[in-house]
Amino acid sequence: MRALQVTSLDGPDAVVVADVPEPDPGDGVLIEVHAAGVSFPDVLQARGEYQAAADPPYVPGVEAAGIVRAAPPGSPFAPGDAVAAMTQGGGWAELATAEVDDTFALPSTLDVVEGAGLVLNFHTAWFALVMRARLRAGETILVHGAAGGLGTAIVQTAGALGARTIAVVSTDEKAQVARDAGADEVLRSDGAWRDEARELTGGGVDLVADPVGGDRFVDSLRALRPSGRLVVLGFTAGAIPEIRVNRLLLRNVDVVGAGFGAWMAGHPADRRRVGDEVHRIAEAGLVRPVIGPRFALEDGAEAMRLLEGRGATGKVVLEVVSRR
Repeated sequence: MRALQVTSLDGPDAVVVADVPEPDPGDGVLIEVHAAGVSFPDVLQARGEYQAAADPPYVPGVEAAGIVRAAPPGSPFAPGDAVAAMTQGGGWAELATAEVDDTFALPSTLDVVEGAGLVLNFHTAWFALVMRARLRAGETILVHGAAGGLGTAIVQTAGALGARTIAVVSTDEKAQVARDAGADEVLRSDGAWRDEARELTGGGVDLVADPVGGDRFVDSLRALRPSGRLVVLGFTAGAIPEIRVNRLLLRNVDVVGAGFGAWMAGHPADRRRVGDEVHRIAEAGLVRPVIGPRFALEDGAEAMRLLEGRGATGKVVLEVVSRR
């Protein structure tokens, strides 16, 4: 079957189209991939910079959507079902496998391309906001990187939970993406966003969601009201920030981590529970993945370069044409 392979840990330059054997699903689900998500972990892993290492040559891709080709007896799935899945690698191919607990029925409100942007981003958003940061209706959340795949998912999920959302973005184009995703207010990261957020809220936000990291971290703490929370989701800026913990003590604020993959690996019941909640709000029309640039499978290296260069808005997707 046709797939993309990472042949060495040199990033997009080492991604090639290859003919590889079809995967053996074992006791998992075999999926005919129609669309696959491109995520920042894919880029980091291809450079050997991600905590989950893979030895070349390997087929990248951690999320896919398509049609079930085969499923184990007793599972909720049957051939012909439309699904979205976390593939744990191997998603950038005509066929991919996923564990039953990582496979989810595609909501009727979404098409298969939108399904490729559902699981990783929206399940992470729900886990971070509900299970880790305890976001409540009526609170205000500031979202960094709010025009990306994860950022727009956080904005939409927070809105579905009844929160007020303040998006922080770097360009006018990204500001429009954040507004279209449902942000109540949009601020520029190259402006006085910390002071503007405090002014908008009369003293500080209840929660900051930060998938960016870097040098804005301290200002994010200062944007919190007393007893506010900051949830860490990643470091797309590259630098991992360090803080003096007296800042937390003196301002009575919390910093929590949201390592979705690490948590779900040891808590399979939570995978299904989070999936059910995201399915519910998608069916209700409260969330819908914002799809950005689309690439053919053979152009996967270009998709990675766009993401690595911070040029993407919304979810970057590979459209895969399966050969039967």
